[in-house]
Amino acid sequence: MGREPQQDRSRATRESLLDATIESLAEVGWHGTTVVAVAARAGVSRGAAQHHFASRDDLVRDAVQRVADGLGDRLRTQPADEHDDNPVLDVLTRLTSVWTDVVGRAALNLWVAAASDPTLRALVVPIERRFSREMEELTIELLHADPSRQEVQSSVRLTLDVARGIGLGAVVRQDLQQRKADLAQWAAILGTMPGIGGGVGL
Repeated sequence: MGREPQQDRSRATRESLLDATIESLAEVGWHGTTVVAVAARAGVSRGAAQHHFASRDDLVRDAVQRVADGLGDRLRTQPADEHDDNPVLDVLTRLTSVWTDVVGRAALNLWVAAASDPTLRALVVPIERRFSREMEELTIELLHADPSRQEVQSSVRLTLDVARGIGLGAVVRQDLQQRKADLAQWAAILGTMPGIGGGVGL
């Protein structure tokens, strides 16, 4: 009887630590995200944090997986935007917006830091590869695209890179009108490509 509440508390502590890690990554980046700082943010002792995660690498590995899962879940569950007359633009808007909340900012900070930190890169790259494949498949589904066409696969990969780049820009430059114009321009190009939504939009 007493074991189940203890297990629940243990799970809750672990969840709090992972949530705090993502918040820390989003706000102060990789270098400011230490086990001590995360424990303080989560309101638990350093010893409790190290009971669940023996090292920062262990903590960040699980946080990276949660970030990747969170981005995919958000894209799947996001309601359609206001672009009822332009479904391609709606998909692009959804792809871009996943990078602008706490989980998205944490991911962007991780990806950027991994470029110059070999240890972090070793943690991030395998998860990022799986995440990228899942995002490609989901984007193809949302665009009602034909995955058997090589040009569709290339266009979807480019679309994901465009969305990530615009999301990164949005973190440092709050120019909503320019972002909308950029998305509309790419949606117009993408909507005319063969194999995307029947070839002429969705």
